[in-house]
Amino acid sequence: MTTDPSLRLRHSAVPHLSDALVDTACARVADFCQHHREEGAWLAQQLADSSFAAQLATVWSCSTFVHETCMISPGTFVELVTSGDLGTSYDDAGYSARLAARLAGTADEKQLQRVLRQFRRREMLRIVWRDFSRAAPLLETTGDVTRLAEACLQHSLEFLQPLVEQQLGTPVGAASGRPQRLVVLGMGKMGAWELNVSSDIDLIFAFPEGGETCGGRRQVSNQEFFIRLAQKLIQALDNNTADGFVFRVDMRLRPYGESGALVLNFDAMEEYYQTQGRDWERYAMIKARVVAGAREDGEALMAILRPFTYRRYIDFTAIQSLRDMKNLINREVARLGNADDVKKGAGGIREVEFIAQAFQLIRGGKDKRFQNPSLQAILGLLAEEQLLPAGEPELLWRAYEFLRNTEHVLQGAGDRQTQVLPEDSGGRAVVAAVMGYNSWQGFYRHLEDHRSAVQRVFAGIAAETSGEARPEPEQQAARALWLGTPDAESLGRELEALGYRDAAALAAQLHELREGRAVKGMSASVRDRLDTFMPLLITLCRERGDATGVLGRILPLVAAVLRRSAYLVLLIENREALRQLVYLCGESSWIASQIGRYPALLDELLDPRTLFTPQDKHSISQDLRQHLLRIPGEDLEAQMEALRYFRRAQALRIAACEVSGALPLMKVSDNLTWLAEAVLEQVQAIAWGWMVARHGRPGRGDPAQADPGLLVVGYGKLGGIELGHGSDLDLVFLHSADPNLASDGERSIDNNSFFLRLCQRMIHILTTHTASGDLYEVDPRLRPNGNSGLLVTSLAAFEKYQRDSAWTWEHQALARARAICGDADLAREFARVRHEILGLPRDPASLVADVVEMREKMRVHLGSKAGDGEGQFHLKQDAGGIVDVEFMVQYLVLRHAHQHPDLLEFTDNMRILDAIARNQLMAGEQVQTLQQAYVHYRGLGHRLSLQGAPAVVEVAQGSELDGYRQRVAAIWQQVMAPVAAS
Repeated sequence: MTTDPSLRLRHSAVPHLSDALVDTACARVADFCQHHREEGAWLAQQLADSSFAAQLATVWSCSTFVHETCMISPGTFVELVTSGDLGTSYDDAGYSARLAARLAGTADEKQLQRVLRQFRRREMLRIVWRDFSRAAPLLETTGDVTRLAEACLQHSLEFLQPLVEQQLGTPVGAASGRPQRLVVLGMGKMGAWELNVSSDIDLIFAFPEGGETCGGRRQVSNQEFFIRLAQKLIQALDNNTADGFVFRVDMRLRPYGESGALVLNFDAMEEYYQTQGRDWERYAMIKARVVAGAREDGEALMAILRPFTYRRYIDFTAIQSLRDMKNLINREVARLGNADDVKKGAGGIREVEFIAQAFQLIRGGKDKRFQNPSLQAILGLLAEEQLLPAGEPELLWRAYEFLRNTEHVLQGAGDRQTQVLPEDSGGRAVVAAVMGYNSWQGFYRHLEDHRSAVQRVFAGIAAETSGEARPEPEQQAARALWLGTPDAESLGRELEALGYRDAAALAAQLHELREGRAVKGMSASVRDRLDTFMPLLITLCRERGDATGVLGRILPLVAAVLRRSAYLVLLIENREALRQLVYLCGESSWIASQIGRYPALLDELLDPRTLFTPQDKHSISQDLRQHLLRIPGEDLEAQMEALRYFRRAQALRIAACEVSGALPLMKVSDNLTWLAEAVLEQVQAIAWGWMVARHGRPGRGDPAQADPGLLVVGYGKLGGIELGHGSDLDLVFLHSADPNLASDGERSIDNNSFFLRLCQRMIHILTTHTASGDLYEVDPRLRPNGNSGLLVTSLAAFEKYQRDSAWTWEHQALARARAICGDADLAREFARVRHEILGLPRDPASLVADVVEMREKMRVHLGSKAGDGEGQFHLKQDAGGIVDVEFMVQYLVLRHAHQHPDLLEFTDNMRILDAIARNQLMAGEQVQTLQQAYVHYRGLGHRLSLQGAPAVVEVAQGSELDGYRQRVAAIWQQVMAPVAAS
């Protein structure tokens, strides 16, 4: 049994197989026959066919993957031959029909995964066999792998969606009311029908509309539904089980990369590519294609994304992008020694693809024929339109075929991802044999001919233009420092030579960035942008006196945008924006950290007129309303992202105005407070619309009456119009609804539940941490009964609590409370209650005792422990600090408001102090001292906040700060102690 088949194989062996490969084939046949007697007997008969024997000799000797698959699953091999599939070209529906038959009766996900993997093993055996035996040309092989991936995707999706719907319900579009289905975009080789025999599949998932599911065990957002479905789909294909895997799934091309949501709706996709899409994403999108899911919806998405990929004008900037990629490719090849990488090396597959894609980006906006993912079709079009010299498109296609066939040999030999030519003689013999050469030297000579031809065409297209401006000597020095300095110690010396002081730590930081994994793993185009940007940055920072600190602050931002290199391009092409970045980061580490965490804010640096021009309250509110009008009302996710960006952009502008001197301290707090008010107003409107859409309007006794209202009350710094950078919001919620009534929608709920969920939804919108962070931290603990109390109460219940149960400190807090947004009638009623409560007569001795006791508790628990002498001074909590001023103001309000109601007109400390002076409740000099100290403390606190420092400072005896501290402490003793003693 082991001799005859081997002899037949030797007699049938193809001429280009070396003796060693023939020996390998014979040994593998013998091994098969020994371990599988029945199938071995069958194989011996098949080898009587000399054509089959020649194919088997080539494939089994050159592909360990095929031989091992036949050994593991001999029945699959036999079935492939006897069915005729091994010798047949499938039609377009071949894979889908065969997989559908195998999946019939599949009961669960585990069985689905098993069937998919067994099917993949069968079909990849067939594909590699036909490729290695040259029964299938290149485009059939790549088309087969792509159709196999599509069939696995589509059938898995059709199987999994009903399973997820059983748990979570059917996703329904909020605007259209239509059931939603997933759209799967294939990117790269998947999209272009060019998958190789060991490809990852690059995918992007999307769905048409935001909304929620219905009919399931629990209701979730459409996004949550599709994230769950996408996760299951990836697991079905990517998990490596005992049966292997189907396809490795790569999701890194999705918006925001690995940090982005797994699935986005169409509006969010459009927003991302319009505002943040980068050059390399345009190249990637050329090959995008709907490969599974809802095809009609997918075509609508492609229509939305097409303007991003193809400009409506002739876009010659693509040539510069190509040039950038050429430079980076050359550097990468030189650095890694990848000369024998048939994909990335010079004259390799990637260069052919880049040539075609550059012309697609240049012409595709005007000529839709270029909007074609097929490389062969584009090269034909380049020949037809004579966009390349005669013969070059044909030359490129021949080279591409040769390179891709070589790639398939490298990968099909062991079912592994590699494009690097082997260095061992055995591996080289395999490559030469499958490619039809009797020797490695003959194969390599032809390979070099093809690569040289590709290099010539690529170099001709990406040739540097003449007359380009040379960089200044400082930039040349900075570039040499960035690119050429080998170690951190040398970097430090060169930085100091450029004018940077004490640069050792900065040099280590710079070296860590340059040598880090993120930079080392960059694509060529991104690395070239970084290498252009860093000398500009180093040169600009050196012009500042604090150059070392400024560059150190900006480097984390650079690290943060490495995966979004469009931001580097923005700063390279807009030098004024780069100058503003250096200036602002030099003035404020808080600004540096904000831009580092949220690089989209770099867009705000483009126009200094808006960056450094303060806005009034109306303008802020109007801008936010206009910003949200562009977003569908039902798309909560997009609204939350828009709110977050707006808030951060406005906060950056306010900080820029502050550090530049365009806004004084008190106006900074005004602007930050107006911003919070505008955001809260819109958050309330969004949450109200969300609740009414689901539950109808809250119940009211008389249909002619207006809807019961919600009022958002601000306490603390929000109430006192004294917000700082990073301040949280102290909020209390009040409503005017009858608790015995219910909302009028199909899913009616009682009024108490309606307003509770409304407030919960508001807090969710404000505090949920998305890719853009949160809006504000919210503290609702000042509500009646604190954490144990209801999140929202009626005004009547609030009034009763304030009269009967509130502590003195709660009345102190009420002195700084004011209506922020919501129902106007309720706001007037709240003002009445506030005036009545604060205007109640109080026993002076009891009042001062309560205030002093609370102040002492705060000082002990929150102070610096060293606030009464030289050393550290907590601006807010230590004796003589901000809280002493605030408590004296609140004490005087509670003690005298029944006699002087104008004390209740305002909620901010400065104007209340004016009223205190006007009513002669404190000596004019004392009031002036408190106001000056208060402004000084807050100004210093703001500066510390902008530097990212805590509100604790070193204070020297006799300093201005020490003088304020001593005088405020003395006034505290004069105002509070006599009453306490009496």
